[in-house]
Amino acid sequence: MLPTSTDVLVVGAGPTGLAAALTLARRGVAVTVVDRLDRPPATSRAAVVHAYTLEELDRIGAADPLIERGLRSPRFTVRDRDRVLLTVPFHTLPTRYDYALMVSQAVTEEVLTGQLTALGVPLLRPYRMTGLAVDAAGATVTFDGGATVRARYLVGADGMRSTVRQQAGIGFSGPDDGEESYTLADVRVSSALPRDQVALFLARSGPLVWAPLPDGVVRLVAAVDEAPAEPDVAYLQALLDERGPARRPDRLVEVLWASRFRLHHRIADTFRAGPVLLAGDAGHVHSPAGGQGMNLGIVDAVDLGTTLADVLAGGPETLLDGYAARRRPMAEAVVGFADRLTRLATLPPSRRPARNLLLRLLSAVPPARHRVAMRLSGLDQRERVAG
Repeated sequence: MLPTSTDVLVVGAGPTGLAAALTLARRGVAVTVVDRLDRPPATSRAAVVHAYTLEELDRIGAADPLIERGLRSPRFTVRDRDRVLLTVPFHTLPTRYDYALMVSQAVTEEVLTGQLTALGVPLLRPYRMTGLAVDAAGATVTFDGGATVRARYLVGADGMRSTVRQQAGIGFSGPDDGEESYTLADVRVSSALPRDQVALFLARSGPLVWAPLPDGVVRLVAAVDEAPAEPDVAYLQALLDERGPARRPDRLVEVLWASRFRLHHRIADTFRAGPVLLAGDAGHVHSPAGGQGMNLGIVDAVDLGTTLADVLAGGPETLLDGYAARRRPMAEAVVGFADRLTRLATLPPSRRPARNLLLRLLSAVPPARHRVAMRLSGLDQRERVAG
């Protein structure tokens, strides 16, 4: 049952909303989490938690239980069929999390929900937000059926079609070049590829991400012209045949689940409008290349939760402007990085030899590899915040 009032109302119970709520709850803030779905989705897009995200999750006590359920990947590779163009090792990263953790977003949500439950924070479902009124003292949120909740602050963590963002009148801008279509699936596959590293295959028709998960599962994500509603074995095998290894091709054994999604590249015009604050996909969406989306959202969430807790403990409201000022440039950098990875895949045939040579040269220079590792892991954000 919805409360009549709360210090902070978080709309959206994905990883971003859950991490924001957990950060607040650890600081003793009265927080309420609502979601429009009657149950969490069993399937999800994100499959990797990077080093900087693990550092931030460690601040709120959620890193260790998540690591126990994931698979550690010590390197990331970029390939053109059988050719390894770039290998990015993570062992040089300045962190104790010198790997990428391969784990389904659904598991990440389970871990965060369990942490919240242990603190006595309920997750209320299904409640669909329908209205928002803002004044100098906070926000009043209306839900389907007419129920209202009064909150000092409202956090929009409700995804790329965020009702919070729309109701607050915050723009969501980006290049006007149409939506991108993606196929994604969890499969079992007979493959010669290493089971401890993510492979990004660059193909003229679009990138293919091959990401190992625990229990022998492989997550496939591919940009396509028009994804079918329910990709089947034949469709996914054709993607692997066209973009994956050629000499020892993968053979699909089983499709556990498959789906599709569409997105633009967009960034919110601001991450704060009075008592309304945005985090995660409500503030930024982009290509899944490099596995940056959920990670950026979780880092947003811990930053926002910490900042809100400081303000509610007596800190100045201007701290919230600092949050907005920090996070939007981070989103711009990550969106740009993911876009460049996607464009690398779709270069015309005449430019691919030069691209491949450049990536091989990059792979042969340790400082250059380290810079790529810092960007992929998110640790470059830590350096920028510290600076």
